[in-house]
Amino acid sequence: MTRTTTEPMPPARRATCPRCRRPERVCYCEHLVEIPSRTRVVMLQHPREEGRPIGTAHMATLCLPDASLHVGVDFDDAPILDEILADETRETVLLYPGEGARDVVADPPAHPVTLVVVDGTWAQAKKLVKTNRRLAALPRVSFVPPSPSEYRIRREPKETYLSTLESLVLVLGALEGDPEKFEPLRAPFRAMIDAQIACERAFQGARARRRRSPERVRRIALPEALVDRSRTHVCVSGEVNAWPYGAPERDAPEYRDEVVVWVAERIETGERFAAVASPTYPLSVGAPLHAEIGRARIEGGIGRAALHARWSEFLRDTDVLCTWGHHAPGLLLTEGAPMPAVRVDVRAAARLAARGKVGTIEQHGAACALGTSRAIPDHGRAARRLELLCGVVRQLRGER
Repeated sequence: MTRTTTEPMPPARRATCPRCRRPERVCYCEHLVEIPSRTRVVMLQHPREEGRPIGTAHMATLCLPDASLHVGVDFDDAPILDEILADETRETVLLYPGEGARDVVADPPAHPVTLVVVDGTWAQAKKLVKTNRRLAALPRVSFVPPSPSEYRIRREPKETYLSTLESLVLVLGALEGDPEKFEPLRAPFRAMIDAQIACERAFQGARARRRRSPERVRRIALPEALVDRSRTHVCVSGEVNAWPYGAPERDAPEYRDEVVVWVAERIETGERFAAVASPTYPLSVGAPLHAEIGRARIEGGIGRAALHARWSEFLRDTDVLCTWGHHAPGLLLTEGAPMPAVRVDVRAAARLAARGKVGTIEQHGAACALGTSRAIPDHGRAARRLELLCGVVRQLRGER
């Protein structure tokens, strides 16, 4: 017989390397190299890819001194795009396949360029390019991989698809006329893969041994940051000014998604943050209805700069950001608003605890018998969702 409980496991007592962010026993830092390039590399990462332990974008930034990594969904108004597009000394190109893409290996540009790389799963990368007009309008470069990917620990849609780091090895070598120059980047990549496979084999062996026990308790391994008692945990909820899919405004440059309601609570202290912010772009018809806040109040809210400043004053260095999904926090992040470096998607943790889908925060809150009696007054749906999110976090941590 097997007994199952959703009580959280205590945080893992394993040291983590601050450089590569991997547990010390699988640290790949000894294999890292530093290779300067005349190509400027700018990586735009989907929020769901951020913090993936086997991702390769962070590894690339450790090896390429002039590379930078930016996380978000909406980059059309991001300062990094303004900066690189204003640089008249070099052309900006997007590494992404598609019609009209230039084969960078067969026909490399003659002058140094700024190479923009989208990082995430192929579906996430496609969404980033599709939803950012300035990104989609960039000249594209691509290549035909000479061999299948070595990324054996992550499934790709096709054998010809490569990881971000593998792509950079080939493209930078072509751009700088030296195919071998960036090959040493593969050393930490291969070390990470070998270590991960060894750990998976060891885990499978341990799991097989546990099956021999007639009765066992299955615990839920929550994200370490969620149960770290040395940190403070800030739950957030937001409402977005967004035009519905299919509406003509959705694809017009003068209509952009923006957070118009932003509420938060620091669980350990009960401190709260609440703001209604006026949008820069025209307010959609449905936004006030969904937010449950009047149009006049939204349009008369505080400015974007004031929202960012107040939010910055509220945050602490010890904060862990707890969200239900990534959309609203990702929008604020691309605007330039500060965000804690450590973030936890509570929805993913709830799915793990439920061993399946959990639906919306309202559906999951009802399933967990959570109420909203303490919701922040006069801030509509976002306030109720915040109270439910705080309840889910407390429940996952065994506090209620």
